[in-house]
Amino acid sequence: MKTLQMERLTRAAFAPFGDVIELDGARHFAINGGTTERYHDLAKVDVTENGGRPLISVFRAQPRTLPVEIAMMERHPLGSQAFIPLTARRYLVVVAPAGEFDPAQMRGFWSDGWQGVNYAKGVWHHPLLALEQVSDFVVVDRGGEQPNCDELSLSEPYRLVYEASFEMVE
Repeated sequence: MKTLQMERLTRAAFAPFGDVIELDGARHFAINGGTTERYHDLAKVDVTENGGRPLISVFRAQPRTLPVEIAMMERHPLGSQAFIPLTARRYLVVVAPAGEFDPAQMRGFWSDGWQGVNYAKGVWHHPLLALEQVSDFVVVDRGGEQPNCDELSLSEPYRLVYEASFEMVE
């Protein structure tokens, strides 16, 4: 079985696929008379093509058992899709560039649990890969009349490989 090495999720590493939604390094300023800190413009929401509109949902992801095997990918050709975790639980992200799917271009990331992701329009990704426990995510994506999800099965599954430092250490 082919393997895919997981990397730490960072803004720079994930930039070809969309945005990392996190507070570290984000533009922020005080509002409401200094009682609130606003972390501003954390991701590019791109959902209005062909009359689309933003949707806000909560996805409840069941935890995956390690080792994780990747046998399918999906993309949303008409809009971005953001996942913002509601708890500090690690999860995995598997992506490939937009366009014709190329398994040689797949990359895997692990989130520290406080980082969200915003997949750019058309970026291939695996559905949610929660670990440890059931995990809730606020999801911002596109609503509209047109179908906006393409799925494909991989000809050969991939097994995710973790760095020793990633192993589920609390």
